[in-house]
Amino acid sequence: MAGSSHGHTPAAWTGVIIAFIGFCVAGAFMVMAQPVGFWAGMVVVVLGGVVGVVMRAMGLGQPKAARPAPRTAPAATREPAGAES
Repeated sequence: MAGSSHGHTPAAWTGVIIAFIGFCVAGAFMVMAQPVGFWAGMVVVVLGGVVGVVMRAMGLGQPKAARPAPRTAPAATREPAGAES
């Protein structure tokens, strides 16, 4: 995927960063055995997804029309086993 622009948008980066922060918060509170803090972190994770979708709707994501067609590998050709000369 290095040749495509998959995920290289402000909407994707912002959503993932917010979700990562929420994941870290939830993990820390889970280790501390604090269920309220854990669920607060999970809310932040979901909020990251919502922010990413809203930003994409605002035009900060990858446009749908600009998606390149998927590449297909060329068909492999093999010669029959008895075709040695």
